[in-house]
Amino acid sequence: MKRRVAILMAALLLTVTAACGGGEEQAVRADGSVDLSQVTLRVGDQKGTGLQALLTAAGQLKDVKYKVTWAQFTSGPPILEAINAGSLDFGAVGNSPPVFAAAAGSKISIVAVSEKGIGGQAIVVPADSPIKTPADLRGKRVAVAKGSSANFHLLAVLKKEGLTFADIQPQYLQPPDALAALSSGKIDAWAIWDPYTAQAEAQTKARILVDGEGYANGFEFQIAGQDALADPARSAALGDWVARIRKAHEWANGHKEEWAKVFSQLTGVDQAVVSVAIDRGQFKDLKLAGDVVAREQLVADAFSEAKLIPVPVKIADVVDTRYDAALESTP
Repeated sequence: MKRRVAILMAALLLTVTAACGGGEEQAVRADGSVDLSQVTLRVGDQKGTGLQALLTAAGQLKDVKYKVTWAQFTSGPPILEAINAGSLDFGAVGNSPPVFAAAAGSKISIVAVSEKGIGGQAIVVPADSPIKTPADLRGKRVAVAKGSSANFHLLAVLKKEGLTFADIQPQYLQPPDALAALSSGKIDAWAIWDPYTAQAEAQTKARILVDGEGYANGFEFQIAGQDALADPARSAALGDWVARIRKAHEWANGHKEEWAKVFSQLTGVDQAVVSVAIDRGQFKDLKLAGDVVAREQLVADAFSEAKLIPVPVKIADVVDTRYDAALESTP
């Protein structure tokens, strides 16, 4: 309930902000062209992806012709709830939030995707924990953000061991709360992603029990609201926005030290921690029209088979490939 109230409050704040700088109704000229200066793009960000930090570091927030407003979240699912509620136009999330959103009938579309290394997608345990193998998770208190990429990783690990969520004690916590719980011994394990994995290693001396290799994909999806995509002005702005993110990915891969410094400054995460996460998470932009849909369908099917979502999801139904064509022209 508290999370939903927070989302609604953020929705109200962003709606007011957009209204103050709006003018989308005047953005489409008589000849069909778009005056981007009249457009406001409302973007959701999270500490784990650092989209605002990435675009700032890469210089991609310079000379933007439209206005951008930001709202910060602790994980992907609340971002997609806000997009569905109409208070955001765009957000970047991991591989699981779109599945849960689609299962809930949310008005969202996947518009772009990058793949990152998954060494930082991990289940961590305290350094002195008696848990030595994934099989030892049986009966243990395992923290995870519900509907997050870590939720799928945990599901895949349990399945390989012949276990289900009924065989553990899942603790549905957002990352900051889970980190505190791990530090205080209130949980036995934590399924999480970088930079939180690196943060747990540095601050609590946690050790990685199992990472994402062989269990999960490293997809980071860029999600847009269907209402925004249906609007010519915001759709044009989104096309430019996606291109900027792709350029920022290319920059980050070649400027790790500078990227880590800016990420640290803007998020408050220790630079040494950030550097570990960045080394494990190089970006690779992909076309949605490739094998992405089939690979992501495996995630959706796994959640459906485990009865963790109310209805089966067909990933192709929430994919919009209109920005695929621009990928070849991205430097």
